[in-house]
Amino acid sequence: MKRNTKDVEASHRKMSRRALFLGGLQLAFAGGLAMRMRHLQVDQADQFRLLAEENRINIRLIPPARGQIYDRNGMILAQNSQSYRITIVPEDAGDVDAVIERLSRLLPLDPEDIERAKTEMRRSPPFLPITLADQISWDDISKVAVNAPALPGITPEVGLTRVYPQREDFAHVVGYVGPVSDYDLSKLTDPEPILRIPRFQIGKVGFEAKVETSLRGKAGAKRVEVNATGRVMRELDRREGEAGADMQLTIDAELQSYTQARLGSESASAVLIDCESGDVQAIASAPSFDPNLFVRGISVADYRMLTEDKYRPLANKTVQGVYPPGSTFKMITALAALEEGLIGTEETVWCPGHMEVSGRRFHCWKRAGHGHVDLNTSLKSSCDVYYYDLAIKVGIDKISAMAKRFGLGVRHDLPMSAVAKGLAPNRAWKSETYGQDWLVGDTVNASIGQGYMLASPLQLAVMTARLATGRSVEPRLVKSIDGVEQPGGAGEAMDINPNNLRTVRKGMYSVSNERRGTGYGSRIIAEGMRMAGKSGTSQVRNITAAERAAGVIRNEDLPWERRDHALFVAYAPYDRPKYATAVVVEHGGGGSKAAAPIARDVLLQALYGGTPPLEAYPTKDRSRIQAQQERLERERLKRDRGEDSEQA
Repeated sequence: MKRNTKDVEASHRKMSRRALFLGGLQLAFAGGLAMRMRHLQVDQADQFRLLAEENRINIRLIPPARGQIYDRNGMILAQNSQSYRITIVPEDAGDVDAVIERLSRLLPLDPEDIERAKTEMRRSPPFLPITLADQISWDDISKVAVNAPALPGITPEVGLTRVYPQREDFAHVVGYVGPVSDYDLSKLTDPEPILRIPRFQIGKVGFEAKVETSLRGKAGAKRVEVNATGRVMRELDRREGEAGADMQLTIDAELQSYTQARLGSESASAVLIDCESGDVQAIASAPSFDPNLFVRGISVADYRMLTEDKYRPLANKTVQGVYPPGSTFKMITALAALEEGLIGTEETVWCPGHMEVSGRRFHCWKRAGHGHVDLNTSLKSSCDVYYYDLAIKVGIDKISAMAKRFGLGVRHDLPMSAVAKGLAPNRAWKSETYGQDWLVGDTVNASIGQGYMLASPLQLAVMTARLATGRSVEPRLVKSIDGVEQPGGAGEAMDINPNNLRTVRKGMYSVSNERRGTGYGSRIIAEGMRMAGKSGTSQVRNITAAERAAGVIRNEDLPWERRDHALFVAYAPYDRPKYATAVVVEHGGGGSKAAAPIARDVLLQALYGGTPPLEAYPTKDRSRIQAQQERLERERLKRDRGEDSEQA
């Protein structure tokens, strides 16, 4: 009995300690709960009051700065510039039309911009800002700020926009950006969210479009608190984006500007390649246009003016245009025959002015003929009959294969829009394309760069660089990306007999430096600068037998669009090739008259790194060249001042 009493007392003591422990835990929990409730109800009362009204946290994208584009010497070609703009938030404005009407009293608004903004409003949420006016002055921004109480929903903003300081000189190379359109989005299976930012700019054509992903960069983000209607209440935090990569092109801006000016008002193109590296140092298409017009959306009037111009200023003729190469192709036919061992350099062909093939007469450009012609003379005088004879001996398949080895009928991988493949046809191509057999007459036409044969100025420049060096030169447009040098295009030695190449080069030298050469009138006389070249004239119409009997109508007497294309390819210096060029003047007539002088002048400009001395030109041409140089310099100064240039 006594023992039981002790057990009861011990049990009571244990229960008291347990009760005290449990009570302490309950008190601590209640205290912590009270403190937490105080923190939520007092310290964070404002934040949770907003959340209680159905606020939510949104992630908003921050557009990255677009990568800039430079020429080979660091001159800016495409840059980002601060621009002032006026935006409107429709839900804040209330009566949008009334607000826009009041705004138009303060600053001039383009009706097209207003209509475009209203279209965006109809397809965008009412809380998103829509641009009403872009690239306005600081004075206009000040007017809007002063009158802010009377302009609900209107906000002046500062943003970045693309600017092309070189304007027309690089329009076809760099291209331009513009706002993302529904069409742009429809071409993508899974568009990035950043592309849905109103008025976000992407590359539309040219280099801007081809390297869009690298230039665009990566978007940043900010966390913002918005209410139930989507209006931003405050910004919580921000993570900046990653700017796009800066690109350096191989083009020399000064040389490009000169080349563009030298083409003048012609519908023409010119390409100049560094033979040692493959760098494209000039690639100009004329006429050109101001790419800045497209950045924010070109007006209907300006666009119509460009599209209705018969000289097609929007087309990049250097890579998109394909033309029968005419006699500039004759070196390829000659090499195909030389490599097969079918001709010797001293062998001659009789040219009476025509050749009968399968019952059809194929004419030489010289009606009376050239008489006995060897390989060197055939190039110097551009005898067609000589190449008709070669073509029948060697066949189209070997001619086509040689053309492709020299870069014709091959699409060169340059980051430019719509780079054409051209055409170096053969028997299989005609069978697959037309379901027809290849004819001997097709081979005869192809031998002088006519018929189905097509090449772009870029391809002709590559062909010339390979002829000059004996290497498989590849054109390169990007010199560096974010300062990292890109692979060059010098190329490996071609598997062509060096003696055969020397034979062809000697013929090209005769073209430009011997009195009966078709390019003699546009020769370079400076020692160590002599050029080797080849003229070409490609027909765009058929000459009937009746016309030939009566006398072929001169190009000058034909409508512009029916005249022959004028071509010239060349490299210099002859004994240590540095640059190769190709010039095409659409409907320019004879290549030696219209294209050769341009090619000569562009080569000299590159060789001297600026305006060449008059002593580099034949004496009889110096006064004319001096006047031309002075005029082009005036043109350059006017372009630098942003004025309209006189016709070249």
